[in-house]
Amino acid sequence: MAKIGFIGVGLMGHGMAASLMRAGHELTMIAHKNRAPVDDLVAKGAREATVLADLAKGQDAIFLCVTGSPQVESAIASIMPALTRGQFVIDTSTAQPASTDRIARNLATRGIRFVDAPVGGGPQHAEKGELSSMVGASQADYAAVLPWLKATSKIVVRMGEVGAGHRAKLLNNLIALGQSVVVTEAYNLARAQGISWQSLYDINMGGAARSGTLERTIPPAIVGDFRGYLFTAENAAKDLSYFVEAAAALGADTRVAAAMRDYFRDAAAQHRGGVMLSELLKPK
Repeated sequence: MAKIGFIGVGLMGHGMAASLMRAGHELTMIAHKNRAPVDDLVAKGAREATVLADLAKGQDAIFLCVTGSPQVESAIASIMPALTRGQFVIDTSTAQPASTDRIARNLATRGIRFVDAPVGGGPQHAEKGELSSMVGASQADYAAVLPWLKATSKIVVRMGEVGAGHRAKLLNNLIALGQSVVVTEAYNLARAQGISWQSLYDINMGGAARSGTLERTIPPAIVGDFRGYLFTAENAAKDLSYFVEAAAALGADTRVAAAMRDYFRDAAAQHRGGVMLSELLKPK
């Protein structure tokens, strides 16, 4: 049994934290703006820390599941004074690879072992411990954290050294979010033309249009449930911004990714940020 601190018990983090507890690990987490997941974890036996420095003391590992690089950097700055040699910091957020590289170097000077392990899947997968983890770590660190990651994920793959997990995550999200753009536009246009969503979905599922995004989004929407894809347009725009930045630094063509970023930026602005991807199919 390990002692684990967890920062970010929100939509995704709650399920990950609960999965770690089911695997027998002792969990300490910090208050979240939404009290419901915090109270649920406390009821399950977790300890609630009041300050980040307290959360980090005496833990074998500290997991982070926050919005993006600014939040990761802020959290690590807060726990840094309490970290001790040999502890692990495991970042499961979607973050900028350049930021990840800087954080890892800074922690390494103090003997802190940093692992980037962003995840694929949604809140429903997190609650079941069925996420996919893309891991950036040395071979030795990967072996050490693997039992913890297996508690949260049914698929765990080492992508390479530190930073490779976050680079792989941005590639994964480019594909998934691209599918979401196409599915949203196609099915909104189908509605406008009077084409049955069920009929179109049946055809899509029989050919190359089939995808995980399609299967997650459309069946619930057909029956009026527009929360099949629980990921905000605001976060989609953020992730694609990270991809464009990283790709541009390599001199890669970013036209498609930039257009997708702008699509989700516009959607977030129209809905004041909080709209889920599948909610973009709601009738206007």
